[in-house]
Amino acid sequence: MTSPCSSPLEPSIPPRTPTPRAPVISPPSPVGSAFPPPPCSLQAPIPPPPPLPPPPPAIGAAPPHVYGLEQSHLLKEALEKAGPDPKGKEDVKRLLKLHKDRFRSDLQWILFCADVPSVIQEGPQCGLVALWMAGTLLSPPSGIPLERLVQVAIERGYTAQGEMFSVADMGRLAQETLGCQAELLSGGLGGPNRDLILQHLVTGHPLLVPYDEDFNHEPCLRKGHKAHWAVSVGLLLGVEGVPSRGYTEDPELPGLFHPVPGMPCQLPPLPKEGSLGAVFLLSKQGKSWHYQLWDYDQVRDSNLQLTDFSPSRATDGRVYVVPTGGVRAGLCGQALLLRPQDSSH
Repeated sequence: MTSPCSSPLEPSIPPRTPTPRAPVISPPSPVGSAFPPPPCSLQAPIPPPPPLPPPPPAIGAAPPHVYGLEQSHLLKEALEKAGPDPKGKEDVKRLLKLHKDRFRSDLQWILFCADVPSVIQEGPQCGLVALWMAGTLLSPPSGIPLERLVQVAIERGYTAQGEMFSVADMGRLAQETLGCQAELLSGGLGGPNRDLILQHLVTGHPLLVPYDEDFNHEPCLRKGHKAHWAVSVGLLLGVEGVPSRGYTEDPELPGLFHPVPGMPCQLPPLPKEGSLGAVFLLSKQGKSWHYQLWDYDQVRDSNLQLTDFSPSRATDGRVYVVPTGGVRAGLCGQALLLRPQDSSH
C-alpha cells in the first residue's frame, strides 16, 4: 500500500569545522651583526636552529559518520583501529572477489548497485541508521541529519531510544522526514513480493528490511531475538544470458556484467523463485561500513520468522516501544520499498 507523502523537511546542516593543521614554524634567521665577535676562546657557540615540526598528515578519505562518536570513547577507539572508509565501488569489487566461489559457474551475473555512505550506529538505532543511509538516495541534496530522524521518531512515539519495532512506523517516519514514497510489503519477501523487490532494486531505489542478525551481521534464524535492520541498495542476478545491449563485462571478473551508465538496457528474465543461488542482495547495516552480500532466500527466511521479543532486552531495565501484537505484528514478513517523491515506478 502506497501512502501519500508529506512535504520533505530540509533542516540546515551546521557547517563542519575545518580540521586544524599543525602550524608551520619557519627556522630562525642566521644571527647577523655589523661587528664580528672578538676572537675569544670563552665565546659560547651559536646553537643550531631547532628542527622543523613534522608536516601535517595527508588528508585522505573522510571516515564514515558515526552517530554519537563525540560521547563514546569505545567507538572512537574502534574507528581508529578500523582504517579509512572504503570507497563504494572498490568495496563492492572486494566483496565480489572474496565470494566469487559462491557464484554458479553455469550462469552469467549482472550487478545492479546504488552507492550509499556508511553510518555506524550507537545503541539500538539500527533502523534509523538504515533509514538515514536510504535517505541519501531519496532526500534533497542538503540531506537529512540522523539526529533529525531520531528526534522526530521520539516525538511521534515510534521509539524510546532509537529502536524501531514497527515497519509501518518506519514508513510513516520516512514519509515525514524524507518526503518520499513508502510502500509497506507484508506476507514475506517471497511470492509476488519477490518480483516487486527485484524490480525496485534494479531501478536503484532502496529497500529497508528487518531480519535476525548473526555474529557476522548475516541473516540468521533466532525468532526475532536478534532483530536488526538493513538497507538493500543492490542486486546480483544470475541469468542464463546477458542481453547484448546496455551491458559491459567486468575487466577483472569474467562473467560479471554491469549496466552501462546513461544507456537504456533490457532487463533479462528474472530468476524464478526456487532457483538456488541465483539472487543476492547487496546491503549495508549499522554495525559495519562494508557492503554485505546475502543470498536472497536467506534474507527471506530470516525476515519471515521475526516473532518474539528478545528475552535479554525484556530484562535489561530499558524501555522499548513495541507495537500492539509485539514483534510478530511489527516486523514479521514485512519490508519497506522507498522511492523519491516524484518517482513513477
